Parts: sequence; structure tokens; C-alpha cells
Amino acid sequence: MSKQKIVLAYSGGLDTSVILAWLKETFDAEIIAFTADIGQADELDGLEEKAYNTGASKVYIEDLRAEFAKDFIYPMFQAGALYEGQYLLGTSIARPLIAKRMVEIARAEGAFAIAHGATGKGNDQVRFELTAAALAPELEVVAPWRIEEFRAQFPGRAEMIAYAESHGIPVKATASKPYSTDRNLLHISFESGMLEDPWFDSTAVDVRDMYVMSVDPELAPDEAEYVELEFEKGDCVAVNGKRLTPLQVMETLNEIGGKHGVGRIDMVENRFVGMKSRGVYETPGGTVLFKAHRIMESITMDRDVMHLRDSLIPKYASLVYNGFWFAPERLALQALVTESQKHVAGTVRLKLYKGNVMAAGVKSPVSLYNPDIATMEADPTQAYNQGDATGFIRLNALRLRVTSSVHGAEGVGGASAGTAKAEQAVPAGK
Repeated sequence: MSKQKIVLAYSGGLDTSVILAWLKETFDAEIIAFTADIGQADELDGLEEKAYNTGASKVYIEDLRAEFAKDFIYPMFQAGALYEGQYLLGTSIARPLIAKRMVEIARAEGAFAIAHGATGKGNDQVRFELTAAALAPELEVVAPWRIEEFRAQFPGRAEMIAYAESHGIPVKATASKPYSTDRNLLHISFESGMLEDPWFDSTAVDVRDMYVMSVDPELAPDEAEYVELEFEKGDCVAVNGKRLTPLQVMETLNEIGGKHGVGRIDMVENRFVGMKSRGVYETPGGTVLFKAHRIMESITMDRDVMHLRDSLIPKYASLVYNGFWFAPERLALQALVTESQKHVAGTVRLKLYKGNVMAAGVKSPVSLYNPDIATMEADPTQAYNQGDATGFIRLNALRLRVTSSVHGAEGVGGASAGTAKAEQAVPAGK
């Protein structure tokens, strides 16, 4: 009789290496290791051999970078998603793609469950499992860090290292880098270790070697660099006049932005599970793209369409952050976003200098900006009559006048001096 199968999200680090061996022992199951290449670069070196040596019965390492850029990063950037005003959701947006492919492999392999190494304190457990619930509700999920037996066996890293050594599992556990990282095409994150102290200075000279995707802004070139991004239907399709795929756009902008120290963020965020967490992020290419996209929208999107979409940004960003990528409400919002981007087309020029991304020009064949109308000089088109503003203001002021006459200036937040009397209310019908 063949053994049961479990598909494990495998990174090759200490946690998932130990979990692979522990699952095999505990469940007496075949463990299929799955690693998604979403831009981890050299972190994937030797991973297949290590997984087999750790006890995996089968190993999948798949290049999902193109799908990640086209079907996940680009739609999210069209929505202008920004979590709590700072975070470009680099880790959050990668999890639904990884989980999606995991459940596809689980079904193909006849596995009864998927497993992950996310802790019970973080957001990733939610992201993995909500995706599985949406796409493959029949699959079970094994989360070792939420199993009491596992936590009792591994109360700390020392016990995990000892277990790895006793099972012949090579691990890279060192005190020289007392923080955890997560890298992909969009960003790299750093958390835990010395970063758990929010007073710790992540810009200090002695931690410069922590960063991977960008140079210290202080060490960036002394000469600014201009970059031009071309957009069609809200998506960047060319950089500096060269037509590129979404993956190539991200790779190109990461290189250019990283060279100038662009995209470093240090923030304390609110996790979905309820606690606050400090994270440091490098998102060089994403920061350049985000800025350019917003500028492109500024001359091509209708005002009220933009304001409607903007009012939904906090909701959209929270859905991504909390793991609801495949939820019906996110899909509904995406349909609105897609409609809003139909005419977001043209070219944006940016100036990059020592961590800064500055607007340096924008043009579009479908621009809604009309200099003849906006000019402070005489309007040659006579499309705008400044005298019309008198009635516009009077009508918008009507309710304010009525409220003030009834309740007085103090009743609408003004000073008590000069408060109008209720008897002076505007007569009905006027």
C-alpha cells in the first residue's frame, strides 16, 4: 500500500528543512517538496539536492517569475495598492501564487494535504491557507508550528539545529545575521533579530551589509539618472524606449532603482493576527514603477474615477495583505480597477537621485490635461468662464449658510464670536 503524500512549501532554510524530515517521520508519508522561483536568485542554488538528501520523495522547483510579474504584481500596481501608507506588499502578493501552484501539484500527485513552515504568529499562514480554501477546499493543511507536539520538540533554534545535525541536514544558522529575510522579484524583507527593537537604526553604517537589492542612498551615484516608462492600459510596457515583458520591466527597474538606493522602507505594521511587527523592506523597481504609474494616471484618469479607485485602495491593500487574493470581493474590485485603467497610456520621465524618485515629465496621446483651459492667461478656447464659479460656489455654500444660521458658527466648529441667531434663518423657499 502506497504512503500518503504531503506537498510542502520548501525554502531550504532551517525551518522547512527540519519540517520536511519531521513530517516524514510523524505522518509516515511521502513528502513532495515544492519551491517556487519568484526571484530569489542564488538562494535556489543546490536546493533540489538538499531536499532529496533531507528526505523528499519528489522535488518541484518551478520558475514562476513571469506569472508573478504579469498576473500578480501588475494587477496590484494598477490598483495603487499600498498597505498602511508605506508597504508595497512584496511578500503578501507572492503567497497566493505559491499556494496556487502548491494545490495544483497536490491534486496532480494525489496528495491529501499541503504543508507550510509559517509560524502561528504571522500573516503567511493565513495567506497560504485562505488560498487553499478558495482553490482546493478538499485538501487538508498541515501547519507544524501550530501543532503542540512540534512546538514542544522545538522550543527554540538550538533544538532545531541539533535535530538537523542528528539527521544529517546541512543548515546555515549563524549569529552573524540575526534576522530573517524573504526575497522575490518585487522586494526583500527583513525582520526579527535586532530589528525587533523599533529604536534600532536600520540606516546605520554598521548594518549596510544587510541590504541586498539596493545601495545605501548615501553611497549612490552623485549624478542623477533619468528613466522613461511607457504605459498601455495601466501597465508598463517599455523602459527607456525598449519594449519589455512585465518580468523584464521588473528586473530592469530593480537594477536601475537599486543603483540609486531607491525603495527602502522601515515601518511598524499591523499584522492580520493582531500584533504589531517591525519590518524593513527594499523595493527598488516597485517603487519606481509605483511612482510612474501614479503620475501617468494624473493626466489620463477622470477625476471621479480616480477618486473612487483611490477610496478603495485601503480595502484592496488589506485584502492582499490578509490573504484574500482569490476572494470574490478582490476579484470584483479588480474588475473595477481594470476598467479604470483603459486610458492610462503614455510616457513618464523620472529622475532618480540618492534614494529619491522625482517626476521629470509626463505626456500622453489621451491626456485629459488641457493647458489652454488650465492657463492663468486668457483661455483661447473659452471653455471655462471664471464668472461661472460664482454660482458654483454659492450653491455649494448653501447648506453651510443654512447650518450656520441655525446653529451658529460655534455649531459648525467656528468661534462663538459673531454667532448668528436662529431667527435670522433663511426663509423657506429662498
